[in-house]
Parts: sequence; structure tokens; C-alpha cells
Amino acid sequence: MKNKVLIIAEAGVNHNGDISLAKKLIDAASDAGVDYVKFQTFNSKKLVSKSAQKADYQKENTNDKGKSQLKMLQKLELSKEDHLVLIQHCKERSIKFLSTAFDLDSIDFLNELKIDLWKVPSGEITNLPYLRKLGGLGKPVIISTGMAEMSEIEDAINVIVSSGTKKEEITVLHCNTEYPTPMHDVNLTAMNTIKEVFNVPIGYSDHTLGVEVPTAAVALGATVIEKHFTLDKTMDGPDHKASLEPNELKAMVTAIRNIEKALGNGVKAPSPSEAKNKSIARKSIVANKNISKGELFNESNITVKRPGTGISPMKWDDIIGTAATKNYKADELI
Repeated sequence: MKNKVLIIAEAGVNHNGDISLAKKLIDAASDAGVDYVKFQTFNSKKLVSKSAQKADYQKENTNDKGKSQLKMLQKLELSKEDHLVLIQHCKERSIKFLSTAFDLDSIDFLNELKIDLWKVPSGEITNLPYLRKLGGLGKPVIISTGMAEMSEIEDAINVIVSSGTKKEEITVLHCNTEYPTPMHDVNLTAMNTIKEVFNVPIGYSDHTLGVEVPTAAVALGATVIEKHFTLDKTMDGPDHKASLEPNELKAMVTAIRNIEKALGNGVKAPSPSEAKNKSIARKSIVANKNISKGELFNESNITVKRPGTGISPMKWDDIIGTAATKNYKADELI
């Protein structure tokens, strides 16, 4: 994946606690051609306190407006057995399984499952015990930075590195955690600020509506793109509304792969596909009127026209004032 953008389809909790729906999400991600499908692993009671309230977007997108965050999340947990089923289904669909751990025990559990890539969600970027434990695994890490100051990103990187993970194994994703993110708050160029300041690979975790912004992020140098997806945006649940449906996910993957190809190698030179057009689109020096042998070429008896199979107009000054070595008819290449 060194020269390829890593695309993570974030199923998250869009399975609504239904394992059959989770498997359908894997199918959709596989069909779209993404690299990883990502879920969320947590123990609700270890993630939130009884007094924790829902975020505004969670209240807006769930039917029970008054339900606490704890009760909402308890319905969205995946059991250990569920994880095994989903991992097997991923193998059958030739797509990599990924899940974000939201508590220390979940890190241990996912480590037992031999997860090969780790994700720090935006909400855990200031969780020292969490960062220290995850960094101690010494595995590749992706850090989401929604709501974060630059100093907090620096602290998180330092903790993970000091705990045992090599800095070159860390990728930092620019992110905004409003669901959906309004365009005026995306601030996509901050992604490159992160790259310049911390000298790390960068990416983008997107919560906008549509696919324009993640596609633009690839053009700006993102090496990882993460995007929520669902089977149906109208379903009840906190994240469905800000997610892509399967056809949109596939369109995003196609757009990213096209941009990937279009970025090229940075060397400005004629491409193989356009070389054949050079002689047709460019021009040559031609006779502007009939010219007799021995007559001197001047500004009035020669001009520049297509095709470009004769003397280049860049030689104009060399031709002016020299004598014709033969008779020329109007429009004939000199």
C-alpha cells in the first residue's frame, strides 16, 4: 500500500447492533473496492458514565431523544462472538477487518484477534492511559484529530512513540467531528499543516456530505481516507445521516483511484497518449504566398500554420533574411 491511498470504509455502529446488517455492510464495502471495513469495539459501561449525555447530532438522528448515551451505546455493542463472525465474513469477501477500540479492555481483545492496524479515535487523543497502552503494541497506528489542538496532536504522537511505536508507523488524519461537517468548517489545508509540523504521513477522516472533500484530500496528499457508510441514510442511529450509501461509497473509491492515477510522477513531459497530437496541434513555418527560388524570406511571404511537421516557428528569426532554395507555393511547408 506504499504508493496507494488506503481507503477505510467506516461501518462504525451503523449495523445498529444487528450482526446480519453488519455482514451486509461488509458486503457493500467489499463491492465498493475499499481496503478496510472498520467497526467499533467497546464496552459501554467502560466507555461512558451514566450521566453522559448524547451529542446534539446523536439526539437529532435517533428516535429516542431523551435516551442517555449509555443506553444508546449498549444497543450498538458487538459481542466477542460477533467480532469472530465478522472477521470470518471479511475473509470470505476478501476485505480487511478493522475496528477501533474505545477502552483498555477492548485494546486487549482486539490484540488477541491479531489486528494489524490500530486507530485512535478523535475522542481518545487526550487519553494518556489509552495512548500508552496502544503505543506499547508497536503496531502501525492511525490517529484521528477531530477537536484537537496542534499541541494535543504533538502530545499524542510523543506518548505513542515513547511507549514503543516507531514514528514512521504513525499516520495522522485531519478530521472534524461534527456530523455532518459543514463545508466552512472542513479546513482541509490543515491536513498539510500537520504534515509540515510533525513530519508524518497524513490522511483525512471525513464527515461531510458527499465525496468531494475526501477526493480533494487525496489530491492534496492524503495517504489514508476514512469515510462513514451505511446501507440507508434514513435508518435510526447516530451516524447514518452523515454516511455514504453503497453507490456513493463506490463512486468515492472510483474518484480516489482516478485522482491517484492522475497525480502522476510530477515530471512535466509529453505523455504517451498525447505524443501523437504534437504534429497536429503545433505549427510550422509555411509560405504565405508563392515564393521563387532565391527570394529572401520576410515577414510578408512566410507565416505560421498547422501541421507541426516542418520547421518550428521557434526558428522564425533564423529563417527571416535567408534565401529560398526552391520555388514554394502558398501554404507549402518551408
